Amino acid sequence: MTARDTSQGVALDDTARDWIEAQTGAVPRDEGLWVAALTHGSTGESFDYQRLEFLGDRVLGLTIAEWLYEHTDGSEGKLSQRLNALVSRAACAKAARTEGLAEHMRLGKQARADGGLESDNILGDVIEALIGACFLEHGFDTARALVRRWWADAVEGRTGQSKHPKSALQEWAAGNRRKMPEYDLIERSGPDHALRFTVRVSVKGVGEETGTGISKQQAETDAAARFLQRHG
Repeated sequence: MTARDTSQGVALDDTARDWIEAQTGAVPRDEGLWVAALTHGSTGESFDYQRLEFLGDRVLGLTIAEWLYEHTDGSEGKLSQRLNALVSRAACAKAARTEGLAEHMRLGKQARADGGLESDNILGDVIEALIGACFLEHGFDTARALVRRWWADAVEGRTGQSKHPKSALQEWAAGNRRKMPEYDLIERSGPDHALRFTVRVSVKGVGEETGTGISKQQAETDAAARFLQRHG
């Protein structure tokens, strides 16, 4: 492992450490490795996730290819088509969102302001970097098990049954002949490295709900989900 693959002594915060332990089933030993996997180049640090993402991408591809070979009897062409869909940037980002990865990513101030915490590219890269870190620290069997848990819904064909809350709310409003949802940022608080956003979503003639998150986009998603729980 090179210096570029480690944070040189930067420790995980408690929340990230607990999250990684919950995902892998083991306390992180080399915290610098995991910090690097969570770090975007916009932080200005001397390390980031790129090399680990390169490695994790290969582990992911092999795991999914093995999985499809074991459990489907499709032709080579069909297997390749399914593999490409399952390891796509959109599929990786969806797995990252499902597992709540964004809360633990380390981005610079401008990247956060530009919506980096909701970026398919960044979410997809970081989740692959985490797979790479898991492979280095625990070996292929543990990394394979991690991928199989994160990708279970997608491989078993359940992808698409659960819509993104903002899309679901928009469809709900249209189906009920209501005006489209309106989102308003009502509070931005906390230091630059730990911002919290509060957003209100309203549908005229129905009601409103508020949501919070570590990005404006995440707060909007939370607000939409809460609105659907109450009114949907």
